[in-house]
Amino acid sequence: MRMFKPLTAVFALTSVVAFAQQPLIYPAKGQTAAQQNKDMGECNAWAKQTTGIDPVQLAQYSASAPGATGPQGEVAHGAVGGALLGTAVGAVAGNAGKGAAIGAITGTVVGGSRQRRRQEAEAQQQQQVQQQVQAQLAQYNKAVSACMEGRGYVAK
Repeated sequence: MRMFKPLTAVFALTSVVAFAQQPLIYPAKGQTAAQQNKDMGECNAWAKQTTGIDPVQLAQYSASAPGATGPQGEVAHGAVGGALLGTAVGAVAGNAGKGAAIGAITGTVVGGSRQRRRQEAEAQQQQQVQQQVQAQLAQYNKAVSACMEGRGYVAK
């Protein structure tokens, strides 16, 4: 269950960002709700065509972006590898058990370091995806606002 938390957080953040960036539209010339809905639909289609950005596909891409996959066993692999190497070195030195213990501890530290680096790289990649999504949504919403303003609405 641990591996779904970061992905869920990214999806939730994307949803909040998408909602927060949507322009607020006010019918400045007495347009009806039905007219506003019609204009909004046409402006969304125009913005999609003009910018080449589809907010639905963008949300799907953002939600399916590579997320944190959880521990991949770097710590355990490091401990086992270190123990094996320590056993060999310890055998040569005359105490295989002590060598295995030292090797296991060293391998655990190295494996944990690899795991942290991988997790940091994944977090950075998620942040870059989020920034790209925000920039594209801003461009799309700017086009929607321009279209709606051209039809007599106030967009903020």
